[in-house]
Parts: sequence; C-alpha cells; structure tokens
Amino acid sequence: MPSITSQYLARYRRITAGDGSSALLPVTGAQRRFALVRSLDPAGRPDVVPMFFAFPHGTVDPARLQAAARRLAARHTALRSRPAVVRGTPVLHTGEPDIRVRRPAPEPGERPADTLRRALASWDPQAPPLRLFLARDDEHRTDDILAIALDHAVCDGRSLARIAEELGAAYAEDTAEPPAAPEETEAELAAYREAVLLQLAAEERADTPEAAAYWADRLRAVRTHAPLPRPERVPAGTLPSGSAEALLPAHDDGVPFPGLLDACRAAASALYGPDHVVPLGYPWGGRPTGAQPVVGCFLNTVVFPAATGHGPAPEATADAWWDDLDRADMPFDAVVAAARSAGPGWNGALDGLLTVDDDSRRPPLMLAGVQGREVHVDGRPVRGPFAVSVTQGAEIRLRMVWDRAVLDDATAHRAFDALTQALRPAVRTAG
Repeated sequence: MPSITSQYLARYRRITAGDGSSALLPVTGAQRRFALVRSLDPAGRPDVVPMFFAFPHGTVDPARLQAAARRLAARHTALRSRPAVVRGTPVLHTGEPDIRVRRPAPEPGERPADTLRRALASWDPQAPPLRLFLARDDEHRTDDILAIALDHAVCDGRSLARIAEELGAAYAEDTAEPPAAPEETEAELAAYREAVLLQLAAEERADTPEAAAYWADRLRAVRTHAPLPRPERVPAGTLPSGSAEALLPAHDDGVPFPGLLDACRAAASALYGPDHVVPLGYPWGGRPTGAQPVVGCFLNTVVFPAATGHGPAPEATADAWWDDLDRADMPFDAVVAAARSAGPGWNGALDGLLTVDDDSRRPPLMLAGVQGREVHVDGRPVRGPFAVSVTQGAEIRLRMVWDRAVLDDATAHRAFDALTQALRPAVRTAG
C-alpha cells in the first residue's frame, strides 16, 4: 500500500493537473499536522504564532511598517500563501502580499496587552497568514506593543528570528521602491516549491514499513489523559490561560534535550497522575538537503511517550530519544496511523508540547535604530492542555502555559514546580 506521503502527492498532482499557474503549492507533513490539529478543534481555529515587541511610545511609523511588511511578504512565498483544503487535500494558495498594520482600538481603561489579546482572539482564517497589530497606550504614554503574528502552517519557530531581522531591514529601506521585482518573486517561489518537494521526498523515504512498526511499538500504550476542555471551568473574570515562569542558572553546555523530556515527564505526572503513557510533542528537524533556505514550515513534530510515575533512568530516556531521531522524518500523520494500527485510543491529540530555543538565535527587532524589547502577552488561548518553552542562554528561561478550560491553576502550578525541580539536577549535571 502506498505511504501517506505518496498518497498525498498523488492527490495534489491530480488537483493541479493542467493548471498552468503555480497558485496551489504542496505542503509538508509538518504543515499537514496543522490541518489535522485545526480539524480536531471544535471552533476550527488555526494555530497562531505571535511575537510581541515593546517600543517607546510613538516611535513606530505604521505606514512605514506596513510597507516593510509587504516587502517581506513579497520576498517569501510562505508569508503570502493562505493554508487551504482543496477537494480534501491541504495546500497553500499563493496570493499578493496584502499585509496591513492593524491599530485595534482599545476599550476604556484597556492596556496594549489587553487590546492585542482581544485582536488575536478574533483571528480570521481567510485573512493573510502574516499580520501586524500595533497597540498604542495614548492614555498612559507607556510602551507601545507591536505584535507580529503568523499562521503556524506557514512558519516554523526556526523562521521567526529571520522574519524579525528581515522586517527590520525592510523598514530601513526606501519605501518608494517596489516591494520586489517580478523575477525575484518568481525565483523565490520556485525555490520554495523545490524545498517542499525535497522535504516530501525525504518524508516519502522515511515512511517505511520498518519505521511504522517502530512507532507502532513505541506508542502502543499512548493514550490522551487530559480532561476534555470545558469553558465553565474557567473562573469568572479570568483569562483563558494561565502561565508561570522561572529563571535557572545555566552552564556552557545547557541542559541536554533528554533532560528536558524527563522534566516534562515530571510535569505530566503531576497533571495526569502516575502509571500513564502520555503523548507529548516537540518540533525537530531542519531544511532538506539541497534546499534553499526558504522561510516556511518544515520542522516535524515528534511524539514522546512520557511514562508518568517512576520513569526510566536518564540514560534510558536518552537512548530511546536517539532511536526516535533515527525515524524523526516520518510525517506526523503517518506516525499517528502507525500508532492506531497497534490499538485504539489515540487520535493524534497531544497532551503537552515542548519547544526549545537558543537565546543567541533571537536577535532583537530593530526599527530605524530603535530596538524593540521582546515581551510576553499572557492569557491568550493555547493549543493543547499545556506547553513548555525553554530558552537557553546566559540563563535558562523556563515558561509554562496551560488551558484553564482543561487544567485548574493549582494543579498547573504543582506541575510547574515539578518541572523546575526536575530540571535543577539536570542543570547541575550539565555544569
């Protein structure tokens, strides 16, 4: 039987046969996962990835910023392509770089973070995948906050630093110049298509019966254990999500990735109880060999079966993780199909997410010599019961957010305590 990737490519070729235009582009397995996640959401919400930067009041020129954003989108196919489903087949539909800087009006007494939270909650799936929102605090004249928000289906975490850097460079350009020459746009589109096809070829090679058997055995006991979301669980007057953060001392080597997985296992145990095998996900991978360094979404989501309770020794976690990485190119939907073949009970939903970043890879956003300070706007809806982010640098910045419709604050804070306590020995070991 053809692999899931082979079946996807066959469907894509059928719907684009005879189409002389290049308006419909194929998507990678990572991008297909976002289509799956959206289909599992009762409200059909896409994943949205925002970056927030605080600037001194009144220093950002909205017209100049809009011109810069259009330049950026004109130069990157993914940033002007809307995710779509055509005859049951996920694709990207390319369009014009029609990017606008929105200035959402604050409600009485509202601070910029509240205004942006409200604006992002009303995300229109049919609008461009790259959107900018500028919230000014004209009443208190404190920092304005700029939100650069993207549909996750067109942008992985590895592209965010590049987007911030190139947006700053475009802001410094002459706004009278055209966004991009037609031949430049066409060349980048061809490079993007080639990169996606190379990625799909890699996924097709990875989607083997042997890899399917490995994941079927590895995930045989996985079940989701988070309670179903219920809005009535959210206390009146509170935001839909909670958050906690901590700073830990860092050493030259940082915390090894298996140590982070074991720490997330401790958090899952506090959240869901002992003696379960909980599906946690993390992004992994890179651009395919020979591909141009295009902006887009190519990081696959790898599933980690977190055994709560008395887990294996750290060395066993590391060994299993290395074995997982040998099959990490197998697309997520194929991994889910393999796991379901081993027994019912898992539909691909994840009970937790882990993302890891390097502080040196997050340059600040510079607009005409003014440096924006990256900030967090908490309280936004989150995808999944809980998510952990780790930024390694001079210090380890640890953050956890959770969906209050799924998890209560007291339980979540106990889980965060378990997470930090589990990381402290890993930090000492790394030193």
